[in-house]
Amino acid sequence: MTGPPPAFPLRAFFQRLLGPRALAYLLHLRPLEWPIMTAHFLLGTLLAVGCALRARPTLLGWFVFVALLNGGTLAINSAFDKDEGDIGYLKAPPAPPEHLLAFSSTLLAASALLGFLLPRPFALLNLACVVMSVLYSVPPVRLKARAGWDLLINCLGFGLFTPLAGWALTGRPFDAGILRASWGFAFLFAALYPMTQIYQVAEDTRRGDRTLVIRLGVGRSLALALGAALAAHLLFGAAAMGLGRNPLLLLPSLAAWLGVLLPWMVGWRTWSDRRHETGMYWGLGAWAVTDLSLLVLLWPRPF
Repeated sequence: MTGPPPAFPLRAFFQRLLGPRALAYLLHLRPLEWPIMTAHFLLGTLLAVGCALRARPTLLGWFVFVALLNGGTLAINSAFDKDEGDIGYLKAPPAPPEHLLAFSSTLLAASALLGFLLPRPFALLNLACVVMSVLYSVPPVRLKARAGWDLLINCLGFGLFTPLAGWALTGRPFDAGILRASWGFAFLFAALYPMTQIYQVAEDTRRGDRTLVIRLGVGRSLALALGAALAAHLLFGAAAMGLGRNPLLLLPSLAAWLGVLLPWMVGWRTWSDRRHETGMYWGLGAWAVTDLSLLVLLWPRPF
């Protein structure tokens, strides 16, 4: 296995530290996504108890859901995809190492088992995500290659279940606010998901996958993303109004999504794959604005 390109000095540092073989396993966990996943997961925890979270269960929950589950999910996906071009959160990926499937399967199994050391609602949500991860990536089911199913799995796993799992970690029962907000995130991931596929259309087509964007086309996929983003903000607004909060605080979030999607819808025909990939990362930035907006809007009052 060759070393990383000179354009990635941080990767070169870790290669010297870990060796190329161990680094390949680490990179396919795609740790660059972990801060995003951590923020979305802990949003649910913070909306449940504010700053009164407990360190030990929070750290264990993070390890089970983010490091083991999310890392294992992305690694098992890499084990079957064998991508050669850039993939989400990993540029110029190394070839999947020989035992990546066994390694990722071990991480997912450990996540499922360790989840039962925490409150049962968390354990069940985590277990559901483990099952969906396998169905998403592993043949013969491989739902990621089936347009519509790929969207559903991601909307449920990342959008809906992740903040609910963060909330469930505290042991508090779900209330209407977190349920509406989490369903809003399910729709918001329907806005983000096409962005993760547009720049990979050529490679997915060569592999024979029939992803959402391949089936719908780029223009219709972006229209779907816009509609889903608007629906998400209606649900966020309903969550705010149900708690007696001002939904106008959602305007920065809505503006961020419109600022990403509207120029993309106008100019996509002339955009290169690299620019489409950049658009995906702008979408992740808009997601961060939404997380922050909801944190301010729905911050728990003393109970």
